[in-house]
Amino acid sequence: MTAPSPVYSGVIPPVVTPLTADGELDRASLERVVGHLLDGGVHGLFALGSSGETAYLTPARQDEVIKVITATAAGQVPVLVGAIETTTDRAAGRARAAAALGADAVVATAPFYTRTHVTEIDRHFRDLAAAVDLPLLAYDVPVCVHSKLDPELLLPLAADGVLAGVKDSSGDDGSFRRLVIGARDLPGFSILTGHELVVDAMMLSGARGSVPGLGNVDPHGYVRLHEAAVRGDWATARAEQDRLVGLFDIVRAARPGTASATAAGLGAFKTALMLRGVIATNVMSPPMRRLDETETASVSSCLARAGLSRAGVGPR
Repeated sequence: MTAPSPVYSGVIPPVVTPLTADGELDRASLERVVGHLLDGGVHGLFALGSSGETAYLTPARQDEVIKVITATAAGQVPVLVGAIETTTDRAAGRARAAAALGADAVVATAPFYTRTHVTEIDRHFRDLAAAVDLPLLAYDVPVCVHSKLDPELLLPLAADGVLAGVKDSSGDDGSFRRLVIGARDLPGFSILTGHELVVDAMMLSGARGSVPGLGNVDPHGYVRLHEAAVRGDWATARAEQDRLVGLFDIVRAARPGTASATAAGLGAFKTALMLRGVIATNVMSPPMRRLDETETASVSSCLARAGLSRAGVGPR
């Protein structure tokens, strides 16, 4: 942990997008989410990622989200913005919009829906980097885009200055380790884990930080974990990670067979934020559904076991 810190490191939660009861963007709640995360000591904000329901939002609503987050953050931490689209031209359009609205960096997946070859994915990232004058991070999430970003693809892009970093949500720990090893001669390349249940292990392997969806609910906990790992206090990091694994049980609240994994997980995050007094509703983008009263009670029990209640109250 003694290597120079790259630009993008620490805890960078993928910010949820609160909605009103009628499905519109809840700007006041989004401002409170950003304030809650900044109060937790996070090192950056990732707007319009999977936890931000980016795939469900119209371009106009995506722009609204970027405006609220950048204005509320007011330069206190970097704001990374997802330009997650099916093809290169579409992603480049979203990247340019993000840049115009104050983003500090852009995050993009491989192309999806259409079948792609690794040479096309390489060209996709190179064309995106050329299209916008902002750092570009790759988002490795094969469960959603059905393409794995292997180290053999990412490392040459990093060496050529195309990529500033990667958010690894692949769950492929072997590939992650090979990426870390291969990037040791690239000190400016940020490797961030999106695997929120094993942040301590990933940082021991060499990750520079994390992008945890659960960090919306308990940013203080993830910051404590990160700080412990940076100073080499692995016992403290492990204990904090163990507590957060228990808190992650909120994603089990949705009744089996009634919601997708996305709706169950994100619905739990929103419900927890509602219970903590950060957002007004746990409304989800259609066709996803919000958690009901019984499921909400289950989330409340998990919060209590983790020592959390309203925002600003609990383990600090």
